[in-house]
Amino acid sequence: MSKKKKGKKPFQAPANPDGGLSKKILDIFKKQSEKSFDFNYVLDKLKIEDTKTRNKVIRLLGQLTAKGQLKHVEDKKFQFDGLEDFHTGIIDMTSRGDAYVIVEDMENDIYISNKNLNHALDGDEVKVYVFKKREKSKSEGEVVSILTRNKTDFVGVLHKKEKFGFVVVASSKMYTDIFIPNDKMHDAKDGLLVKVRILQWKDKDDSPKGEITEVLGVPGEHNTEMHAILAGYGLPEQFPPEVEEFANSIDTKIHPAEIKKRRDLRDTLTFTIDPADAKDFDDALSFKKMDNGNFEIGIHIADVAHYLQPGTILDDEAYNRATSIYLVDRVVPMLPEVLSNGACSLRPNEEKYTFSALFELTPKGEVKSEWFGRTVTYSDARFAYEEAQYIIDSEDKNIPADISLSKTSYDVDPEIVDALTTLNNLAKTMRKKRMQEGAISFDKVEVKFHLDEDNNPQGVYVKTSQDANKLIEEFMLLANRKVSEFIGKRKPPKTFVYRCHDEPKDDRLEALNTVISKFGYNINIHNKKNIASALNSLLEDVQGKKEQNLVDTLTIRTMSKAYYSTQNIGHYGLAFDYYSHFTSPIRRYPDVMAHRLLQRYLDNEPSASESEYEDKCKHSSEMEKLATNAERDSIKYMQVKYIQDQAETEFKGVISGVTDFGIFIEIIENKCEGMTRLKDISDDHYDFNEEHYAIIGRRTKKMYQLGDEVYVRVKKADLVKRTIDFELLGSVEEVAIESE
Repeated sequence: MSKKKKGKKPFQAPANPDGGLSKKILDIFKKQSEKSFDFNYVLDKLKIEDTKTRNKVIRLLGQLTAKGQLKHVEDKKFQFDGLEDFHTGIIDMTSRGDAYVIVEDMENDIYISNKNLNHALDGDEVKVYVFKKREKSKSEGEVVSILTRNKTDFVGVLHKKEKFGFVVVASSKMYTDIFIPNDKMHDAKDGLLVKVRILQWKDKDDSPKGEITEVLGVPGEHNTEMHAILAGYGLPEQFPPEVEEFANSIDTKIHPAEIKKRRDLRDTLTFTIDPADAKDFDDALSFKKMDNGNFEIGIHIADVAHYLQPGTILDDEAYNRATSIYLVDRVVPMLPEVLSNGACSLRPNEEKYTFSALFELTPKGEVKSEWFGRTVTYSDARFAYEEAQYIIDSEDKNIPADISLSKTSYDVDPEIVDALTTLNNLAKTMRKKRMQEGAISFDKVEVKFHLDEDNNPQGVYVKTSQDANKLIEEFMLLANRKVSEFIGKRKPPKTFVYRCHDEPKDDRLEALNTVISKFGYNINIHNKKNIASALNSLLEDVQGKKEQNLVDTLTIRTMSKAYYSTQNIGHYGLAFDYYSHFTSPIRRYPDVMAHRLLQRYLDNEPSASESEYEDKCKHSSEMEKLATNAERDSIKYMQVKYIQDQAETEFKGVISGVTDFGIFIEIIENKCEGMTRLKDISDDHYDFNEEHYAIIGRRTKKMYQLGDEVYVRVKKADLVKRTIDFELLGSVEEVAIESE
């Protein structure tokens, strides 16, 4: 990039009063900066016909050229001067109404003030002009055109006036309301939560004009809010009737003719281990002792691709959804129930079509041989994780009533007890080896809720991964890795769908080090080879401590985001050179693609189109992101719902974030996070100290720092905005002194 003078001014009219004509002229050129236009084109765009103004345009074109804002090109045409200062990127709005533009391959983001957004919204792809460059901080710029809207559908509360209305969107990243003309209200009532589509946003208008497309219900009601979360991300809920009809018409019987085409594993001991409330079982394990002392381990995956045929409306619907969505009280499946919970679910005592990865493993967990292909299997038993964990811990064949899914005690086949014990030992050996090879151990706690019949939260608990969970995880990782290796190492190369994860960026590691140093930890970020082991040591050191969830969260944020691509870069977090998603085709479309491609290459067919599958990968990654956001929003909603009636309760929390407008606090016992705004702390005026991740009182010099334990009380819980405001009672030490 060629260097420009620092301090270049944004597009503004010259000081002389020309009625903004200079800016209008520059706007024509900057919006199509790669093109050149002549004098007549400018007159036509500005709709100028009188001689006086025509002459003024001629003079201004000369002045703007002399100032270096325009340049002469061939045939008496002009072009904007400064093409190297234009960039394309994605808008990332802040809660204050300004934004940053994230540009690929640029180290620092570009700051955009609200007045220079020019109607760009969060997530939009925009063309931006940088008018101020700084060496070590973010550049500043102006949006000159919106290339692609991220979304046009929003969710908010309708406020009706006599002849119009406006919708206030709950998101902190939406800085404008949406104007609704009377004829676009479609009888929606005042105060209801609605879905609205932006129709247009003219340059002169303060707000976009929209149309109400759906009435969701009364704000704050449970079902209304769950629908609103999905609608806010443009995610589907119900299947179209024609898709349901197509799915119901599929032949789901097991046929002898099809069995003959497959490897028959129905006589091999096979079972599933899943969450207690699971309805779709898309993976099973089989176990067989071999004469040579090794073990034949099978990872059997529902053969969704057998039923989901390309070119059908069912496949189109599954691709568009790309993933199942797991809200706190419901699952929005990728596939209709007849497949997800029926034909494709590896239910006990049923024959199923499967796609399998079979491995011969030594007692030390070494892979001696592998086989991939279509199979037919029979699940002998189904276990919840709690049941499998009991067997692993006790090696007892009798499952007590308080552990069993059926709530009655029962005996497990001794063969299964032996299989589970052996598989657990193998999994531990394989996991230890992964860690030694540089894998990072993330055992992040999951927030779960005890719900009553009306989906009201009666309690919050955290779910941690135990040996039974890790057993399943380890063998799924084995199948995913080996399938991708099998294809990835072929010559000539074959198109495949990889799960990619890049190494963490240096600046993120430095930021993490700064934060954890407040708790007395440190990682050597300059030794690239040992970063993974250093992160593992950190995660192990914080186990069971008050800062664990905070450090776990910050460490995860340090990592790059995993994504799908045909361009393999390996998986940093798992320390795998090749990795794919193969084991959950009921709930993830990339797994379906992996099945199809694997079978294609097993049949010795030519490589699939790379560009076609790369597009599908990008779509899948984007839908995964939306689904994850929706799941987080539903958890946040339920946390707000749980805590809203506990206004008099004092909670102990940890300061989880510090900003120049407030501090975030996470309650230790239930992981609910809320904010105390600086203006609401009455004992002093507090200033944000970025260097120490703290706020400091001007008079008292009292400091509240990231990681400090404090006591709070709920001040306000807003179900619609999904926010919690806390009243800060003081540090743990202060409150203890006051109570003496």
